[in-house]
Amino acid sequence: MSTKHTPQKISIGFHGGQSLAARVQPEQLAKLRDALGKSGGWHELEAEDGMVVLDLARIDYLLIDHDEHRVGF
Repeated sequence: MSTKHTPQKISIGFHGGQSLAARVQPEQLAKLRDALGKSGGWHELEAEDGMVVLDLARIDYLLIDHDEHRVGF
């Protein structure tokens, strides 16, 4: 399967320590990263489990998992 269409695992960290894990298509991740570069507001993120509406002003970090499969310890 092409990585262009493979969902990516992300974690979004919020003020106060909460986080949200989701799997999103690469184009949705690109839209989120672009929105984070702008000032605040709300953003709709389409994840595999459904639509998530985010308050961009409350996000502290975005972790993008590379999904590298490892064998061993």
